[in-house]
Amino acid sequence: MSDFADRTYPKKLVLFDVDGTLTPARLEISSEMDQLLKDLRKKVVIGFVGGSDLSKQVEQLGDDVLEKFDFCFSENGLTAYKLGNKLASQSFIEWIGEAKYNELVKFILRYFADLDLPFRRGTFIEFRNGMINVSPVGRNASTEERNIYEKFDLEHKVRAKMVEALKAEFSDLALTYSIGGQISFDVFPTGWDKTYCLQHVEKEGFEEIHFFGDKSYKGGNDYEIYEDSRTIGHAVNSPDDTAKILKELFDL
Repeated sequence: MSDFADRTYPKKLVLFDVDGTLTPARLEISSEMDQLLKDLRKKVVIGFVGGSDLSKQVEQLGDDVLEKFDFCFSENGLTAYKLGNKLASQSFIEWIGEAKYNELVKFILRYFADLDLPFRRGTFIEFRNGMINVSPVGRNASTEERNIYEKFDLEHKVRAKMVEALKAEFSDLALTYSIGGQISFDVFPTGWDKTYCLQHVEKEGFEEIHFFGDKSYKGGNDYEIYEDSRTIGHAVNSPDDTAKILKELFDL
């Protein structure tokens, strides 16, 4: 018997990006969206796939996030849960090795030193289980500062230029650089993008896998899973867009 036999459509899975899709960037989920997901879960199987680690998703989606979603894919699925139970995980540091990791970090820090930015805060490189997150302005920036930096970055292409420099310097490594959110980009082994999470659901026999994301353009961290032949992609610009499409698709 299927783990999801209680759903109206147990063979349909709906996956969501977090920032800009279920919540405003780095902010908490609204009560309206929370309720909409509860209603949706009665009909289909639901999950999220985000680049951040689980602690940040708990901040945004709630302390009971492992109970709210059938599948929880943190760090693109490198850390994964099904119905609250942890699945197999992978490690970036084991993949790259300490020597190469040191080279990568030293290059990033030298690059940062030569950047002209309106301000700097803290946590410029965040080490995660399946990747590193690189932020020229620092992840400790406030919401207002994030908004200011995002506009600066759009104008000066700080992140895009840095990604090109890293690609040139570390062309011998099979690394992918994915710009997401307002202030940072992720670095991870090629193939460890958001499509990585799909291997965790391959044996579930889903007939439809929908994906909602706001960075579905080429270079954005939702692009690969949005374009993947195994998913039905829905590009959104905000949680309001997500809600509107969900209501139309699933008669909520």
